[in-house]
Amino acid sequence: MKEFKSILTAFNKVNLAERQAALATVVKVRGSSYRSPGARMLITDDGKWVGSISGGCLEGDALRKARQVMTSGEPKTVTYDTREESNQNLGIGLGCNGVIDVLIEPITAHKNSILFFKQLVEKNQPAALATVFQGLSGIGETLLITEDKGVVSQVSNSALSDLIVEDLKTVFNTRVSHAKTFLVSGIEYEVFLELIQPSVSLLIFGGGFDARPVSQLAKSLGWSVEVTDECVAHIAPLFFPEADKLSLCQRDFIDRDFKITPFTACVLMSHNYEYDRDVLKKAIQSESPYIGILGPRKRFDKMLEEFKRDGFELTDEQMQRIHSPIGLDIGAEAPDEIALAIVAEIQSKFANRSGGFLKTRSGPIHQRQQETDQVYKFVYRSENQ
Repeated sequence: MKEFKSILTAFNKVNLAERQAALATVVKVRGSSYRSPGARMLITDDGKWVGSISGGCLEGDALRKARQVMTSGEPKTVTYDTREESNQNLGIGLGCNGVIDVLIEPITAHKNSILFFKQLVEKNQPAALATVFQGLSGIGETLLITEDKGVVSQVSNSALSDLIVEDLKTVFNTRVSHAKTFLVSGIEYEVFLELIQPSVSLLIFGGGFDARPVSQLAKSLGWSVEVTDECVAHIAPLFFPEADKLSLCQRDFIDRDFKITPFTACVLMSHNYEYDRDVLKKAIQSESPYIGILGPRKRFDKMLEEFKRDGFELTDEQMQRIHSPIGLDIGAEAPDEIALAIVAEIQSKFANRSGGFLKTRSGPIHQRQQETDQVYKFVYRSENQ
């Protein structure tokens, strides 16, 4: 979502009456690549761009291809073979050992896929987006489904659209963006099915000095950050200049005053035991998938004992959402290091990853397209047949 926001910010400064623009999107990867499917780059005809589709090695050629698209007004899909023996046409030895498909589409006043980004950023809700990038027609057409499975737009080929809708709905459950090939009346269409998730919203309870680097680091990742405390002196704007919102809120009104969603991470770091205990009792009943508590394990154990005495026992599912002690084990001591450990753990939680060393991970680092795509066959017959 951060890249969407950056592209939107840059696009809002482009005068399409004076400039031409194009959008490049990584739609399929076989093997290895620096960026995963869904990476985007806004390009203007003055040679400037925002975002990226690689580590810098493909951007120059994409710029040249984008100028062709701007001139023709027609989208095109470009395939980059970055394997050591196959990328001499790019003039460099990339050695990434991957094949990357990039859709480059013109952005005009009449055809503007970036408007989808604006809708998604404003709503800040999960959505599934399908983009046609290969086929007889309809290249660059999109189909968007909202979280409640409502279809916002459809591609012009109604038969293809029906197939896409059924598969796109499953993306909300699998949470995996990928390309699929559909066969309609003997014609193959390749479509990028993409899950677009809201940016993480971080809610920090306690405005102490060690909460400041957590807020700063989270904002650098494009997260939404709100800091709350019962003491007004702790949440002065001077202390949290990057935060989106500072709130003075008594612990009894947390469930009333804050909207905690499945994309909200709650971090309790007030250094006030009773406050953190009472906040935890409120937060655990929310939809937050991550609740981190600063302090030693015995502090959390004491909370559990008090909960049990009061007849409030946490379920296994609730215990899985609580992280105490908070943060990844990186040997953090100073406030900045602790902030890094906390933010990294939140990132791993929302990415459904373990947070361990990449060198010990079996398989690819990123989610990759299967070498053999499943082909969905559908022979469309009109009502007149």
